[in-house]
Amino acid sequence: QLQACGGGLVQPGGSLRLSCTASKSISRTYTMGWYRQAPGKERELVASLMGGQLPTYADSVSGRFTISRDYAKSTVTLQMGSLTFEDTAVYYCYAKYRVIEYWGQGTLVTVSS
Repeated sequence: QLQACGGGLVQPGGSLRLSCTASKSISRTYTMGWYRQAPGKERELVASLMGGQLPTYADSVSGRFTISRDYAKSTVTLQMGSLTFEDTAVYYCYAKYRVIEYWGQGTLVTVSS
């Protein structure tokens, strides 16, 4: 249902932009966002955004990452900046409304010098 792209290799301090597109229309009532899972760690919520609401961010990315949505195109984007080694992870986009969930396949972000 969701297709994520934009991952890759980036140096510390660099930027990367992740995008996620839904195969069908996603209502603005859905929350869309990004989780990530680093090696050996649990999956954590990075950022989320529901129509009409302010975005939420994990403390670890607040001020460095920006989430946005194009409601007409049913896409969610994560602009990542000032990347550190700790941001290395597989990033998953999702869309959720009550008990309905859709997930992307994950895209790998590697921060390395």
